[in-house]
Amino acid sequence: MFNYFLGLFSNDLAIDLGTASTLIYVKGKGIVTNEPSVVAVKKDGRGGKRVLAVGRDAKAMLGKTPGNIAAIRPLKDGVIADFEITEEMLKYFITKVHNRRFLVRPRIIIGIPSGITQVEMRAVKESAYSAGAGEVYLIEEPMAAAIGAGLPITEPSANMIVDIGGGTSEIAVISLAGIVRSKSIRIGGDKLDEAIVQYIKRKYNLSIGISTAEKVKIEFGLAMPEEENRTMEIKGSNFVTGIPTTIEITAGEIREAMNEPIGALIEAIKQVLETTPPELAADMVERGIVLAGGGALIKNLDVILREETRLPVTIADDPLTCVVKGAGKVLDEVKLLREVTVSN
Repeated sequence: MFNYFLGLFSNDLAIDLGTASTLIYVKGKGIVTNEPSVVAVKKDGRGGKRVLAVGRDAKAMLGKTPGNIAAIRPLKDGVIADFEITEEMLKYFITKVHNRRFLVRPRIIIGIPSGITQVEMRAVKESAYSAGAGEVYLIEEPMAAAIGAGLPITEPSANMIVDIGGGTSEIAVISLAGIVRSKSIRIGGDKLDEAIVQYIKRKYNLSIGISTAEKVKIEFGLAMPEEENRTMEIKGSNFVTGIPTTIEITAGEIREAMNEPIGALIEAIKQVLETTPPELAADMVERGIVLAGGGALIKNLDVILREETRLPVTIADDPLTCVVKGAGKVLDEVKLLREVTVSN
């Protein structure tokens, strides 16, 4: 009886707990939260921490805080790097979604990278329970992304999804509601930003922030030959003089900067294709590859993957929300929930 009573006060949630952003879907309402996975904490003299801000407010502080305040990204490469701060972040988002209602113990489904360990899975579950969840289910991100992208995952045919997030890229071939082949690599938007930072440092002796690198990546993407001479001004600090400096960079240079991580992504996709059973591989000649996640929006990435794989490559509608929408759909279908969630 108590469980029934409690259920009246619950709202089921689907959470895409990403390295870069956290998205929350509420059953019956859709996506209600899409904020950066960043927490700002203030340290006291005794080694304790107090949360100052979460999400957008905390991200605005990245790289700009005094010594006693730190803006932390508690997830690294798609997994929890700081358990305590992740718990605080989840608690904040869940409370915000439920407007601080009493007796809320929601049923929660969370997207996880397909390559994470049992220990990392338990850390995700424990964080959610500590943050106030009543029940916690886990779904592999490529499966959630495929469902969110509208792929017919329960059919006996190949559905290939490449979900490029902030910390990881998930590549999977799905058939009959199961993952047939998959690969998770710790390359995503963050690695591309870091590659740009390092390239500018090596070539121009200039230190730029991650936010600047991200802006350049979004502006230029992977430039085609006819676009390589487009230019953009960026500001940073000169390593030799320490003086703030402005330089002009080209789209061609940014493509060169991202060559290595993009090459690793292409190689991983080819490895999954090579190990896919022939019958399913034949399906992909027609169906091709669907791109999801924030990385799907990198200009010309779909064009380059098409050239490299000789397969059709399409970008999912609203690729940023595929994982959370897919996880949300699973909440509504009990049979599918049993089929696609993972246990540890």
